Amino acid sequence: MSSPKEKKSKKKGGDSNEPPLSAVERLQALNLVSRVASEWNNHLGISDRTLAEFVINLAERRIKSFLKEHFVKEGGSLYKLSVASDDGKVRVGLISSAIERDDETVQAFKNDLTSNGAGDSIPLTFAARIIHTVCDMSPRMERLIKKMEDKKTKKRKQSQQGGDGQSNTVMSAVAPSHRKTEMEAQFPGLAGKNLTGTVPLEEGFYEHDKSNGIDLSNVHQRSRNKKRQLDDNGDEPEEQPPGETGKRSKSNLPAWMTDKSGPRSKSNLPAWMTREQQAGDAKNNGLELYGIYKGTVERILDFGVVVELETSTGEKFSGMVHSAHVSKVRVDKPRDAGIRQGQRIYVKLISIGQRGASGGAGEGGLMLSIKDVDQSTGKDLMPHRSAASAGVSAQSSNNNNDVTSNIAASASAAVVHPGLDVANLKRQQEEEEAENMTYRQMQGLQGADSKYMNPSMRAAAASAGDQGYNSGGVRRQKQLTEQELFEAQQLIRSGVLPVEQYPTFDNEGGMGMLAQEKTEEETEVELADFEPSFLRGQTRRSGRDLEPIRIVKNPDGSLQRAAMQQGTLAKERRELRQAQANQLVDSIPKDLNRPWEDPLPEAGERHFAQELRSINMSAFDGAPEWKQKAESKTLSFGIISNKSIKEQRESLPIYRLKQELMRAFIENQVLVVIGETGSGKTTQMTQYLFELGITKNGVIGCTQPRRVAAVSVAKRVSEEFGCTLGEEVGYNIRFDDCTSQATIIKYMTDGMLMREYLNDNDLKRYSVLMLDEAHERTIHTDVLFGLLKDLCRRRPDMKLIVTSATLDAEKFSGYFFDSPIFTIPGQTFPVEIMYTKEPESDYMDASLITIMQIHLSEPAGDILLFLTGQEEIDTACETLYSRMQALGDLAPELIILPVYSSLPSEMQSRIFERAPPGARKCIVATNIAEASLTIDGIYYVVDPGFSKQKAFNAKLGMDSLVVTPISQASARQRAGRAGRTGPGKCYRLYTEMAYKNEMLPTNIPEIQRTNLGNVVLQLKAMGINDLLGFDFMDPPPVATLVGAMEALNALGALDDEGLLTRLGRKMAEFPLEPNLSKMLLLSVDLGCSDEILTITSLLSVDNPFYRPRDKQGQADMKKAKFHQAEGDHLTLLAVYKGWEASKFSNPWCFENFIQARSMKRAQDVRKQLVTIMDRYKLDILSSGKNYKKICMAITAGFFTNAAKKHPQEGYLTLVDQNPVYIHPSSSVFNKNPEWVIYHELVLTTKEYMRNIMVIDAKWLIELAPSFYKKADPNRMTKAKRMEKIEPLFDRFNPKDSWRLSRRKG
Repeated sequence: MSSPKEKKSKKKGGDSNEPPLSAVERLQALNLVSRVASEWNNHLGISDRTLAEFVINLAERRIKSFLKEHFVKEGGSLYKLSVASDDGKVRVGLISSAIERDDETVQAFKNDLTSNGAGDSIPLTFAARIIHTVCDMSPRMERLIKKMEDKKTKKRKQSQQGGDGQSNTVMSAVAPSHRKTEMEAQFPGLAGKNLTGTVPLEEGFYEHDKSNGIDLSNVHQRSRNKKRQLDDNGDEPEEQPPGETGKRSKSNLPAWMTDKSGPRSKSNLPAWMTREQQAGDAKNNGLELYGIYKGTVERILDFGVVVELETSTGEKFSGMVHSAHVSKVRVDKPRDAGIRQGQRIYVKLISIGQRGASGGAGEGGLMLSIKDVDQSTGKDLMPHRSAASAGVSAQSSNNNNDVTSNIAASASAAVVHPGLDVANLKRQQEEEEAENMTYRQMQGLQGADSKYMNPSMRAAAASAGDQGYNSGGVRRQKQLTEQELFEAQQLIRSGVLPVEQYPTFDNEGGMGMLAQEKTEEETEVELADFEPSFLRGQTRRSGRDLEPIRIVKNPDGSLQRAAMQQGTLAKERRELRQAQANQLVDSIPKDLNRPWEDPLPEAGERHFAQELRSINMSAFDGAPEWKQKAESKTLSFGIISNKSIKEQRESLPIYRLKQELMRAFIENQVLVVIGETGSGKTTQMTQYLFELGITKNGVIGCTQPRRVAAVSVAKRVSEEFGCTLGEEVGYNIRFDDCTSQATIIKYMTDGMLMREYLNDNDLKRYSVLMLDEAHERTIHTDVLFGLLKDLCRRRPDMKLIVTSATLDAEKFSGYFFDSPIFTIPGQTFPVEIMYTKEPESDYMDASLITIMQIHLSEPAGDILLFLTGQEEIDTACETLYSRMQALGDLAPELIILPVYSSLPSEMQSRIFERAPPGARKCIVATNIAEASLTIDGIYYVVDPGFSKQKAFNAKLGMDSLVVTPISQASARQRAGRAGRTGPGKCYRLYTEMAYKNEMLPTNIPEIQRTNLGNVVLQLKAMGINDLLGFDFMDPPPVATLVGAMEALNALGALDDEGLLTRLGRKMAEFPLEPNLSKMLLLSVDLGCSDEILTITSLLSVDNPFYRPRDKQGQADMKKAKFHQAEGDHLTLLAVYKGWEASKFSNPWCFENFIQARSMKRAQDVRKQLVTIMDRYKLDILSSGKNYKKICMAITAGFFTNAAKKHPQEGYLTLVDQNPVYIHPSSSVFNKNPEWVIYHELVLTTKEYMRNIMVIDAKWLIELAPSFYKKADPNRMTKAKRMEKIEPLFDRFNPKDSWRLSRRKG
């Protein structure tokens, strides 16, 4: 027996009984010591390994205390977190991330360092980084965490076992929250705190009224007033106790909404907008904000310089000059700029932190700038900052109204565009314009009118002719093509072209000699190693590889192989058609002069050369023969019926259940209605609700996933209701609001309802909301599910109806509080389903053979074939028609009718007409015929098992249409189409094994496979910062959410804490993609918003250029007249201006092969955007012919879509280094500019860039300084390292003979 003292000593020395560190663990400990010593040296200039070991010991003590309090203790914040991985290791990163965010632990660790002589200058961020590093890399901490995890697991198992050995069922309820806690630990940037309401929008914030200036003192007062409105009771929120007011990270409000009296070290506002109080305190110490002081360099660190200031009162203060403020030229380290210790310099005080002048050079102290001061004279090179700080007074502007207005505009722009010096951009533009104007005045004009005049004369002539525009701007010079250069050389050699008109003639100093073309210094751009603090360690830049959700169940299965094979076959078919067209061209006589010599030529013998340019695509007969037969002689729209409207309504299946349905409306708050397409759900239920008198409490709203459906349904209901469209019944879609004050039944797209929720998160004007076609699961529908589910809890008086055409109602019901399901029975008949015995490699050919077998051997009844897209459908129809023509009179007539979304309405209407006696209809459709269309008379369905889905690849950052196998639910839905009229058959061109093992049970929702940038912006504007906690029916992949947050931060819509900025709140007001919104808002400050409005509207509609197959040559020639050297965006602007000059005439569009429908749609979009601009008092300014402003505004919105020319072939994107190519339809095709910006990527045979604009590389650094940086010319960039070096072709030696490995000896 041992004594109690011995037991106590054994317990006390328990740690000493731990086994010693292994060899690997000792290496880990040494690596940790080196890492901490390096961090200490970088920040404080002290390199001591013994000190590093002592700091590690202090950190380990604090980590142990944190683990005991939060990880082991029951009820702790991390008690439910499991860090054990499947391979038996411990995921320490989950703990280290939680410790870094725990302010109490970090502050205690900092106090330990301070009490041991480290001084007060250590910032909290540095202490947090040290404790995070120790927890991540210390082998002792890994042992401790594993030991605690084992103890906790054992304790859980004991608690689960009851007294009789039965397990406790409580853990099943804990599982979801446990999973959420784990996700929050891995991705803290997605788990912010939600607001109590939507983020308020400051009225008048964007006042660009230059005459009145800007009262900067009221900006924060308005912010505080708006913040007070968040209180539901209308009272001002109580002040927090002193212990809770210290940090911005504790606040769940955006930076620009927080009170100016609190610390704002991470605010997105400029310093001169937030330092009023600190500046006043600093003046008492002899310091003045934006004042110039002499100083001495105390220490030089890797990231900045510590400078000791000397004030007029004799006091001395220390401040920090960050590397970005050391030199105008970007430097990695201050030593590169020539800064030396003890050097006497001039500095400018640009920021006073939360701790004021006594804060020193650490966080919250004084921030200084060297580059803003002339080091020889001490002159302020950036006086506009101090002028703005002084309220833009008349004294600071020397009584110059123009200067005052410019400063006011710059002040507003600086608030809205964080990280972007708009005033500096304007100043650079003015300097360039003045320089260009002087250059043109020195040169003068000599009357040259040839297109071969030298570049400077072309620019001068262009600006001289631009009367009524801003004459200061010079647009990009159009480069001469090889053909034009050849013509110029020939003219020079022949002596026809005067010397003054040589393309390279120097008019100023050439004296008749050819001048060398000016070559600018090549600018190399690379990505800045910048990661937002709220996403640190969560993005791909940190090495975290986040894969998107797989939309294919079995990538190696027979169905996926068939989909890939079909892509190869489609390419072969296109090449075959091209070869046949070329053969037709070759068969034409090449001697075009002989037919013109004959006075009486045969019909079709005499042609213009221009006509023959189009023959390589098709003959002169226009549309193919099968399509001409498919077109009806008389126009008809929809289903033709002789019944009255009342009889049509009473014949619908829903009418028989009218009373039961109305009773269900009254008794339930949430109701799920299931009914086949055509049962009358969309048109009748809103009218039944009106008959119940529900409209006395508010409007009846019905959402539709498609704009066309919302408009057509509203028209139909207004006819049944007996009113004019827009009165009692109306619709609201993007850029088109057809409602009035009298509207009581409103159809709208789901995206428009989200916008209404942004303005009123209680939707008080609605008494009933109906989510129609919920089975389509669009991205906005899924977000509305979560919003309206929460709204039903807040508003018990509001009713919600969810309708679906498929039988997955249990999922909707379970999501909406186990609500009752109301089923509208449809007339269904049994369907015989048949599978193939072996997989089909060419499903299109197999489907055509199946159709012919059905047509020749089966009884009467129409056939429905499902294919993936327009190209496939046209090819199938053409092939099937030619095969039926070959049979001639041996087979009965087969009427082939295509159905896809871009087909004209009159052709789509033919599918509803009955086939003549003795004939059979064959309808070839996309998946639009699964549930959106009801076609009677279908007895046979041919299902190859494929469809096209839009999928977003987070790695590539692009959406692409991919052919994928359908789901089992879609397969059942397709088979059900054959049982609407009578007993039918479904021929599935895949095996039963493939149906069971290679098809997903249901479709992947759109929210899990598309880009979420706009959705995240809308949710942030609604005050929803906790994206992981948002109640999605099917949560989107984390990779897509992280990518969307990263992109929004790069655009300036989110700050460094993941909260909405003022720019982001403004962007959310526009019904556009975030890139377009940013482009539009910046154009206001650059003075080109009129042109950007036009370009934005044209980018928001379908392609305006029309290229008919029988006149492709003529269409290309007409389009070439609009081409601009800057690229496709300016080409679109030229088209709109030409249409505007023709007074918006349709004949002009027809003559120039422009789609008048797209142009009118763009005009409507532009009017709506102008209305939004007027609402928020945004100036609409024109830049005239200064196209550089327009190009810079577009670059500011799409800088993430930059690409550089590859030395061998194509282009490489700057962000991901993916190979891309210029689309053949682009105006810069075959021009091969060095740097380009693209609007979108399209994946067909290659990854093509569409809507391309030529840019200068330096614009990327100026407009996105936090995203790009100038590459160090002395170092190899990532792009250079990835380039493949290939020697010149050597025809005398085999390939790769130059390699050292091929050489002998």
